[in-house]
Amino acid sequence: MGRAHVQAQLDEWLPRLFGYHMLKLGGLSCELTTGYCNIRHQVHVDLKNPVRNMEAELHHLPFTDKAFDVCILANQLDFCQDPHRLLREIDRVMIDDGYLIVSGVNPASIMGVGALLPWRKNKMPWNGRMFTPYRIRDWLGVLNYQVMETTCIGLFPSTKNRTWGAWMEGALMPGLSGLASMYFIVCRKRTYPLKPIKPKWKVRKGLAPIGANF
Repeated sequence: MGRAHVQAQLDEWLPRLFGYHMLKLGGLSCELTTGYCNIRHQVHVDLKNPVRNMEAELHHLPFTDKAFDVCILANQLDFCQDPHRLLREIDRVMIDDGYLIVSGVNPASIMGVGALLPWRKNKMPWNGRMFTPYRIRDWLGVLNYQVMETTCIGLFPSTKNRTWGAWMEGALMPGLSGLASMYFIVCRKRTYPLKPIKPKWKVRKGLAPIGANF
């Protein structure tokens, strides 16, 4: 379910992405199809996935600062020992106003609560640490990323009756999006504060305004 849902959301954004270099981090990111994107030079980084074209640790990317226009991070924060460090490393190699696309499993979803079942704890995706989309948005905000879109996908686990599942998704998702199985976040790196700080004007005591009559 995860790959198909993420791919569907990514396909909607690919025509809007422009630049020279794209970075895809992790196994699932490497497997996502991005051939129709306007960005032709794409680097796939992972340690094990056979579709990678570069092998490297995600916390120590062998690239210079501000090297990539777009980065795709599909379902990697859930299995990262230090997600804050990974996001900082991605921020280092991202150009100003570059796009970062993040997806993951929502722990508050029907699929996420499966981690409470003993026989699922050692299986993917339940063997990772899941973070809510709200928490991911907070982390991105600290790094001064502007969230462009947050989409919750997969309200119900995959079923054989896809028509019924699609109808239920469309009918119930608006009111139950917080319980969706996965999140898909598109954000953009900003170099200016997202919340402008208003100056605090202070009037010095003892000074009269110009033209005042006494």
